[in-house]
Amino acid sequence: MRANGKNTVIFKLKGRNADFPYILSDYHLSISPAGTGKTDWNKGIGTGGYLLKDFEPGVRAFTVRNPNYWKQGRAHFDEVETLGISDVNARTNALKTGRIDWMNRCDLKTVHLLKSAPGIRIIRVAGMRHFTMPMLTDLPPYNNNDVRLALKHAIDRDQILKLVFRGYGTPGNDHPIAPGQRFYAADLPQRRYDPDKARFLMKKAGLQNHTFKLHTSTFNGFTDHALLYKQHAARAGISIDLVHEPADGYWANVWMKKPWASCTWNGRVTADAMLSVAYKSGAPWNDTHFQNEHLDRLIMEARSELDENRRREMYRECQKILRDQGGVIVYAFKDHVEAASDKVRYGNLAGNFDGDGYKAAERWWFSS
Repeated sequence: MRANGKNTVIFKLKGRNADFPYILSDYHLSISPAGTGKTDWNKGIGTGGYLLKDFEPGVRAFTVRNPNYWKQGRAHFDEVETLGISDVNARTNALKTGRIDWMNRCDLKTVHLLKSAPGIRIIRVAGMRHFTMPMLTDLPPYNNNDVRLALKHAIDRDQILKLVFRGYGTPGNDHPIAPGQRFYAADLPQRRYDPDKARFLMKKAGLQNHTFKLHTSTFNGFTDHALLYKQHAARAGISIDLVHEPADGYWANVWMKKPWASCTWNGRVTADAMLSVAYKSGAPWNDTHFQNEHLDRLIMEARSELDENRRREMYRECQKILRDQGGVIVYAFKDHVEAASDKVRYGNLAGNFDGDGYKAAERWWFSS
């Protein structure tokens, strides 16, 4: 990477990447001055829409508008205070009393009541966030695809969406590309709850009397999902023991450590970004250890392919491989359900993350 004049940067890539401009928009990408040797990330460098004035980890971040922000028509607020309020009831009360102007992750059990509250608007955006149950495919019994398929057929996705998500989502099809994304394979048959097929496949694997251990926890609704799944699987003659893990340290001690566990992923801005980080052999966050040479080759070839139809075919095949052979149950995509004061205004909303793709402070404004 090198500068070419005042307003141009030239990147030299190791290989072709048709999605490179999108990658530059990812929130993981940070920019720091060259030649300094180190960067004080607590101070910030002043290229964003807001300047950090106070930060208490896990509590609050207070920022003021950057008068020299380079984007025209962005960063409209004079000040933005971001608060960490983990309890959903406390968040809801803060919104009702005017302490905050926006909240994410509404309580789906009570969001219908919030709809009728004066001065509050519900924001619903079809999201890319998906809920999964990854299996380590290099360990028995999950190295047997009949077992993996049996467990995929043994979950009633529609019931989980109805009872837990309250209809705010869409069923997953055992791959991570969300409906509405550019290369989503809409023609792949939606996997449905089929206890008879699950029973047949588990018997074929010789594990009809086996008890599976699913590691789960209370946050993100994991326990509610797992309890329903345990009931669904029982109707297929499959026994599942739920191992309740502490929420604290879950990602360090359970995810990618236990053979089968609950998980959730935020979406990525492109299919390549999602597949490369979590499904390609050797990827750092490949939480199933699934390895498939054909899949790896397709991911690499699709990344450099400029023909739209050809890329679509490649990504369809990637989704099919993961659906039929992969080690992860992707059972639901959850809508972003947020709430805001009715004085808050916004345009078209992004669905990769909540808060307009983490861009609410930059893009939104107050009505006059």
